[in-house]
Amino acid sequence: MRIRRNTRNQMVIAAIALVCAAASVSPVVRPIRGLSLDLLTALRWEMFGRRQDPATSPTVVVAIDEESLRAAPFKGSPILTWTGEIGRVLTATLEGGARVAGFDVVIPASIEQSEIPFGENMLGEKVRGFDRDFLRALAGAATNGKVVLGEILGDTHPVRPSPGQRIAVRQQQNIRALNVHTDHDDVVRRLPLSFPVGGARVPSLAVELAARATGATPEFDNSGRLTLAGYRVPGRVPNTMTLNFEGGAEDIPTFSFADLRNCATGGNKDYFKRWFDGKVVIFGSVLDVEDRRMTSKRFATGIEGARMPRCTSVSTPVSSIFRTSTIAGVYIHATAVNNLISRNVVVEPGPLARFLISALFAALAAIAAWLLRPVVAALGWTVLMVSGIAGATVAFNHALALPIAEPFLASLIALASTIGFRFVVADKDRRLLQKSFALYLAPHVINRMLSSNKLPELGGETRNVTVFFSDIEGFSLIAEKMSPDGLMALMNEYLSAMTDVIEGHGGYVDKYIGDSIVAVFGAPADDPDHAANAARAALDCCTQLAELNASSALFSECRLAQRIGINSGEALVGNFGSQRRFNYSVMSDAVNLASRLEGANKFYGTTIIASETTVALAGAAFAWRELDAIRVKGRNQALKIYQLLTHATGLADAQAASIANYADGLAHWRAREFELAATCFERSADIDRPAALFGQRARELVEHPPGADWDPIRTLQEK
Repeated sequence: MRIRRNTRNQMVIAAIALVCAAASVSPVVRPIRGLSLDLLTALRWEMFGRRQDPATSPTVVVAIDEESLRAAPFKGSPILTWTGEIGRVLTATLEGGARVAGFDVVIPASIEQSEIPFGENMLGEKVRGFDRDFLRALAGAATNGKVVLGEILGDTHPVRPSPGQRIAVRQQQNIRALNVHTDHDDVVRRLPLSFPVGGARVPSLAVELAARATGATPEFDNSGRLTLAGYRVPGRVPNTMTLNFEGGAEDIPTFSFADLRNCATGGNKDYFKRWFDGKVVIFGSVLDVEDRRMTSKRFATGIEGARMPRCTSVSTPVSSIFRTSTIAGVYIHATAVNNLISRNVVVEPGPLARFLISALFAALAAIAAWLLRPVVAALGWTVLMVSGIAGATVAFNHALALPIAEPFLASLIALASTIGFRFVVADKDRRLLQKSFALYLAPHVINRMLSSNKLPELGGETRNVTVFFSDIEGFSLIAEKMSPDGLMALMNEYLSAMTDVIEGHGGYVDKYIGDSIVAVFGAPADDPDHAANAARAALDCCTQLAELNASSALFSECRLAQRIGINSGEALVGNFGSQRRFNYSVMSDAVNLASRLEGANKFYGTTIIASETTVALAGAAFAWRELDAIRVKGRNQALKIYQLLTHATGLADAQAASIANYADGLAHWRAREFELAATCFERSADIDRPAALFGQRARELVEHPPGADWDPIRTLQEK
């Protein structure tokens, strides 16, 4: 059955929309999925600003901040010596009417347990009873269920309050976990609701504080879903709640611990009654170097600090002046408590809803791309996304987090895919032209011609390139023995294989001259590693030819060997020829020298010879051996030539020893120490043709010493 073109197009558009939507919600794009929450939090802050008066926040933070570290009597003292004053502030907040107090800061040790020698005894013995006031404050609060200490659970080394504190709060009865849930991109967007402890499900610190503040008992079902005071807490990830952060830095009222300590010492009970009555109080650190977390609020953070009206003027506030993308960990728990009490935990759609939303946006983008011109379709897609993001921001203002990253990705891919489909379907003639001319011209040249929409012109430019010249050894004798058809089949297979290797490394085959291949690396496409790519191509050509000799039926009766010359330098590349017919080619002395180097392989019995310029550009990724210093036909200037053996990592011990022997022999040769040179060369002569050649030349000079005008540079007259 033949499908009509319109029906086919509609099916393709539908398939594009569905595939793009499925891809956008697949595990592959999981790292960007949380980005929707981050962007929505920032956009809501920019569009709606502060949604409520901070004074109405159910939770307040008592901050161990920079002011506390610098103020008397805490300056220069570690936090474990602050316990008495912490107890004083804790008692003052609870007497001021706080519903419950929690600790996001863990003090895992007591100075009373110190075993540091101090005089004749231990320091701990000298300060016995130091924590008494703090422990009494904890015990008194624990009796009424008004304090919850924090701990950090771990597989092997949990961080818990000191033993005295645990006893004071009746052990785990008033201790809860502070651990947070981190997404794949290291961002905190959710908080665990409970933890398995001793075979039971124990609420997290935030859940426990919210439960005690509301007087309700947290109820968990088998899947970990929480119901608190009749409010079923939503959560896409099992046993977690999605945090609904406000923007800025004033959403959680924050008090400096140093100021509250001075206030409590001064007996100002009215201040504590005014600001802490009916509140959940969380003690925590807001220092710039301690317990900082990246959260979904990261694009909408503000400058943290103690911003509530102060009780005293004894100490001086120290506020940060820079915004950062992180917030103190205490604000994560404070936000969670507020969300639970205010019942505005973020609701996230499930996988099916996200897929359907993404499919809708992808379908609209695909339809626009098919019906409209690409530019107009792109503008329409932009309007669609702006409208969708605005709608999602309004929904997020009511705690519904509609996805925006997934629809954005799905619609963008659908737009591009549909435009691409239109391009492919409507451009058959152009593709036929490109495919046909690719048999004659380099793909880079064809692409440049088609993209410019104009005919090529005569002219060129100077480029630094590497020229690759290869030839078949003894090709004339091979051609005499074979029939024309057999020779053509043999050469077609050989040239095809070598061309694939060269183009696979970014080279451009300039021309075939009989059995010879002239290729260029670094033109027409720019390639900063043209020398190294030419060297790799040369090695792979040798490997490919060995495979052809071993496996191809055409090579069974006529095994081929090749010689390769590589040279780098400035060359003129471009269109050369007449006004009516021309070729894209390369022209310079660098081409001629590459040809001479290919021919030099005949004299040295080698396969690949490169100039010193190529060796310098290609670098140490290859195993090079300096062969000689030569003059080639048509050039007066001498140059050093190198044999390319293999990749540096593939150099065998025998090859390394041969290179060392050859280098020693070459040094003695140039110093006119022919006897020593012959000895060095002969160490590897049995397995190394260049060494055998030089050994023979050295022996001849031992028997017939040259005159004083002897030149160690070899002149090669043959091409």
